[in-house]
Amino acid sequence: MKFAKQIIKKILNRYPEWICKNEFESQAFTGFNERSIEYGFVFRKLGAIYPHTILDVGTGSTALPHLMRNCGCLVTATDNAPHYWSSEMLNRHYHVIHDDITKTHLFDTFDLITCISVLEHIQSSDEAMRNMFSLLKPNGHLILTFPYNEKTFVKNVYELPGSSYGASYITQSYSRNELERWLQENPGTILDQEYWQFWEGDQWTVGRQLIPPRSVTANDKHQLTCILLRKG
Repeated sequence: MKFAKQIIKKILNRYPEWICKNEFESQAFTGFNERSIEYGFVFRKLGAIYPHTILDVGTGSTALPHLMRNCGCLVTATDNAPHYWSSEMLNRHYHVIHDDITKTHLFDTFDLITCISVLEHIQSSDEAMRNMFSLLKPNGHLILTFPYNEKTFVKNVYELPGSSYGASYITQSYSRNELERWLQENPGTILDQEYWQFWEGDQWTVGRQLIPPRSVTANDKHQLTCILLRKG
């Protein structure tokens, strides 16, 4: 029986092994993105908080939940897949539950929620924030990253003159006003906020891209923020 299981496992592993090898051999550089900065922030905070349970909102096809699970945490991954992704989208790194965070059907609460480069694509961001806070345990933490300008909100950065690329979905750039409104409506405190300049322009994707991006202050030109909030 043991030998038969080994043979079956070997056969079943053939297809994912082929996929991984094919992806490796067909790699093509298409440019840098913001994930190294965002994931760096996530794992620094993970190392400081050591949460038992994590909810990742808007996982898509990324390996972030798998990486956090590798740290020992119990991780739940969700995405509004039918709305934002084609029916063919599959996350082969981790099981993703179909859930709309603006109308969530989740009932469990979590020590930490991560929402990485997702909130900007949600038009009902106030509802998303309200539900994420409701899914946090008392004194739980929320990590957010999104396009950000301290003074100016933009409904869709891809519509700005000089935007270097676009997408079929909106990408909002939030400001201090939106952040303060979320914290007025929800019991939260900012524990840490980083500001990053990725572009020469004032808003996300506008102007020449800076490689590597620069860690700056709120008074300097910036287009992305990484935030750690605590409930209560």
